[in-house]
Amino acid sequence: MKAVGAAGILVISAGVLKGQTRVAALLYIIGGSCLEAYSIYIGDAVFIILQLLFILTSCIAFIKTKPQKTGKTEPKKSKKRK
Repeated sequence: MKAVGAAGILVISAGVLKGQTRVAALLYIIGGSCLEAYSIYIGDAVFIILQLLFILTSCIAFIKTKPQKTGKTEPKKSKKRK
């Protein structure tokens, strides 16, 4: 079960490196869930509650964050006036 907790920390760290994106929020949810499972396993009530709050806020961030467009578009060129 320690491996699940360690994996949770690593996944959350990967989310931090991604910045504020939907992918990062999804990584927070996954990592937080791993840590939640670990906190239930060790029976730490405070950690269980804090992890539930972390997962909840990550879900809210996931919902509020707009998906990024994957299509590459070139910026519009401005017309110069003469």
